[in-house]
Amino acid sequence: MIRAVDTLLDRTIVPGYTRLGFHLRRTCWTRDDPAAGALRGRTAMVTGANSGIGKSIATRFAALGAATVLAVRDLDRGGRARREILDAVPGADVELAQCDVAEPASVDACADALARDHGTLDVLVHNAGVLPIDRTENSAGHELTLATHVLGPLRLTDRLTPLLASAGDARIIFVASGGMYAQPLPVRDPEYRRGEYRGATAYARTKRMQVAFAPLLDGRLADQGVSVHSMHPGWVDTPGISAALPRFSSALRPAMRTADEGADTAVWLATTTPSPMSGHFWHDRRIRHEHYLRHTRYPEDHLLSLWSYCLDEAGAGLH
Repeated sequence: MIRAVDTLLDRTIVPGYTRLGFHLRRTCWTRDDPAAGALRGRTAMVTGANSGIGKSIATRFAALGAATVLAVRDLDRGGRARREILDAVPGADVELAQCDVAEPASVDACADALARDHGTLDVLVHNAGVLPIDRTENSAGHELTLATHVLGPLRLTDRLTPLLASAGDARIIFVASGGMYAQPLPVRDPEYRRGEYRGATAYARTKRMQVAFAPLLDGRLADQGVSVHSMHPGWVDTPGISAALPRFSSALRPAMRTADEGADTAVWLATTTPSPMSGHFWHDRRIRHEHYLRHTRYPEDHLLSLWSYCLDEAGAGLH
């Protein structure tokens, strides 16, 4: 009965992605919550951690005992987030790292700094996100959502692989989006140069890429003791969504999840034991289908072609 209700919530989308879906499923999780101190002695990095879901994930990590690194583009905003986390979790080990995930030089500098200060990295959460109104490029000429959601995370993962491998049971988590269900892989136009640019479409396309690439990345890193997961948080009321999609946010605000509710599955993936099955797409602590629409499916050669392009453009040696 419980599984049937869960499946119905997932397939009907609206109730499943809202607070209703979260709280109906939550009744089954009581014994599965992270134990106190579950991350004590471990190091976790969260990109885009100065607000919204990223900040909530970082706060939960700090409360569970992790040495928590807030990887942020804006150090002033990051500093405020750090102070707020310390207010919520007095005595926690929380530090800042400057990292504009869309910029290769910033990614490299961040990875170098982390390697100097930490011998291992147990958890890496790729959460940083953008939803631009107009098509914008980074300094290397890549469309901004592609650079932020795909190329930057691949480059950062590549640079941090030695630290992740030394942890023994490291976990990488991509915070994707249920919006990816409407979009196929942009195999022929990954940089979104054709047609009318829509920020929401660019966002969903690159979130589709995160989910499609997670199993490939998992396959490259599994023999080094590193697992890779992707998840989507449901519809969450965050400052970024409110600014980028005001009509959507306003219409659904009463039913939208809090940032803490949206963060739940990412925290669970990082802490649950034994380690969850890797290379899969998760929502509300369960593996979900990656496709519900026929037009979003793709042959393997298309996926591998796009994967190769992105690795090359990211400067990542994960082939």
